Amino acid sequence: ATPLGTVAPIVSITFPAAVQACLWARYRLPWGATVAILGLLLGEWINRYLNFWGWTYFPVNICFPSNLMPGAILLDVILMLSGSFTLTAVLGGLAYGLIFYPGNWPIIA
Repeated sequence: ATPLGTVAPIVSITFPAAVQACLWARYRLPWGATVAILGLLLGEWINRYLNFWGWTYFPVNICFPSNLMPGAILLDVILMLSGSFTLTAVLGGLAYGLIFYPGNWPIIA
């Protein structure tokens, strides 16, 4: 196993949390983390195609980005139901990290 597998949920929560905080504090929109993850996912697929296939002709169906959508949806739902940044940071961060591995099972299977 690579160290990236254990660090990815910790590192990947910062950008969705920042976008979620800005959208919730200013506009009360509860879907900031999901939009941020969709942007990151689009960037990851562009990276996979251009760098893996474009440079080395490595098959794109073998390399896939990690699935961060279940964690982002949980972050948004916890913020929407609680309305509290503190509760979202504690419970949402915990849920985001815990759902990371089971959320990737359908891709790996």
